[in-house]
Amino acid sequence: MTTVTKEAGAPVPADAGAFLSVRDLHVSFKTEDGVVKAVDGLSFDLERGRTLGIVGESGSGKSVTNLTILGLHNPMFTTIEGEILLEGQELTTARESELEKLRGNKVAMIFQDPLTALSPYYTVGRQIAEPFMKHTGASKKAAWDRAVEMLGKVGIPNPKERAGDYPHQFSGGMRQRAMIAMALVCDPDLLIADEPTTALDVTVQAQILDLLKDLQQEFGSAIIFITHDLGVIADMADDIMVMYAGGAVERGTTAEVLRSPQHPYTWGLLNSMPRLDSDLSAPLAPIPGTPPSLLNPPSGCRFHPRCTFQDRVDGNRCVTERPLLAPDRASACHLTAEQKRTIFVEEIRPRLG
Repeated sequence: MTTVTKEAGAPVPADAGAFLSVRDLHVSFKTEDGVVKAVDGLSFDLERGRTLGIVGESGSGKSVTNLTILGLHNPMFTTIEGEILLEGQELTTARESELEKLRGNKVAMIFQDPLTALSPYYTVGRQIAEPFMKHTGASKKAAWDRAVEMLGKVGIPNPKERAGDYPHQFSGGMRQRAMIAMALVCDPDLLIADEPTTALDVTVQAQILDLLKDLQQEFGSAIIFITHDLGVIADMADDIMVMYAGGAVERGTTAEVLRSPQHPYTWGLLNSMPRLDSDLSAPLAPIPGTPPSLLNPPSGCRFHPRCTFQDRVDGNRCVTERPLLAPDRASACHLTAEQKRTIFVEEIRPRLG
């Protein structure tokens, strides 16, 4: 996968070979307190059969970006600028009827909390069968058989019997599997997984991740995997995009970002993770401060109020100039490449072990 991200300036041309191309995306919401700039100049590409992991703290714009791809924002309160091209089809200007044909068919989403995403009034089998009937025109029996088949594919025991059960009769892990079955029932080309394992215990989480990887190989779907957990990203993603305060601050292959991170925010995320091979009595090292309000984001680099390395940048550039993210492997930071390399080798990597 080639991921191209640029936060400001002229937007990067769309990659004609990419299955999904997002270009210079801006998403803002009108609120009683003012306009929230939830996404502010985001660009990336995704190819079929690849997984892009999007990581960042809550409020960084991860979920907003992907809800925008699905067209799930209220147009009365939302302003969207930029391009979202799915196999060349522009989604930001598409009519609702066009988006309805795509949702659940060409593009599907696994939500974070299946208990609220699934209706308590209908059986699990019916909820999986309905989108299949809608998008394929299949009969009720054919759609029910397909729902049973998908429940079996995602590892639900006795799928014929369990298809007639209601969501409350499923455990948390089984509900998440049912959500995955619903998302994949129409063989979507793009699957968006919004922190699908956050509420699950570690063993069930591992089972769900393995399931997604197996199903991706079977269906050939492109996956956008949203999480705040770099450990999950390391296991799932081919490429990583790190988001902060509505924009991308670093991107590259998973190996590049995790082995040689270049942005102070990424360093902070890695440094704040607990490690089994470290001194268990040593306190964690959280990133200082809190994410900024997107009603009035900081000038220049949005991470500068929390960054402990801005004094190493000449002048006052961190405060006055917003850094760009270059088309190649890069980070949006005013530190020079040599400074990043030296800081990581001498100061950051020793802490990570």
